[in-house]
Amino acid sequence: MIADTLEELKTSIQKSHDSLKRELARIRTGRANANILDSIRVDYYGTPTPLKQVASISVPEARLIVLKPFDRTQIGAIEKAIAVGNLGVNPSNDGEIIRIPMPPLTEERRKELVKVARAKGEDAKVAIRSARHDCKDMIDAFQKDGDVGEDEAERGKKEMEEIVKTGTSQVDDIVSKKEKDIMEV
Repeated sequence: MIADTLEELKTSIQKSHDSLKRELARIRTGRANANILDSIRVDYYGTPTPLKQVASISVPEARLIVLKPFDRTQIGAIEKAIAVGNLGVNPSNDGEIIRIPMPPLTEERRKELVKVARAKGEDAKVAIRSARHDCKDMIDAFQKDGDVGEDEAERGKKEMEEIVKTGTSQVDDIVSKKEKDIMEV
């Protein structure tokens, strides 16, 4: 019973880590990263469609993203979707492909992005603490119902705290890597 509860906790923590990584991938660094385009939807014949479903995306060099639309007639719609996507980039096309040069970030903007990354990390920690609280409540309920003894419940809580401590330190590691990426010139 307690083992199942601890497995649920581990799963919740892993989901928090995965969500954090996805959120941080959307934060722009000084280098080109195709993940910043994940939130862009293109009006493809009246249907909002993810950008990666209407164009191939490549990063041929550190400060350039290149898009090659599958349907050349959609190049204008793709360019417009990127422009209104509020990414702080200026796409340009030559009729065949769209180039998105990534301007270097200012020091001030880098510091703002680091704050955003830290806030996302804090959100992940809140989710982990919430999962910890749920796990603790379940262990307490097992003990109250007489399903487990006091010693087993205490061992479960100690193991729970170790899992949470490890999960929280992994969040710190993930955020610090992203901070390093952002601050890299």
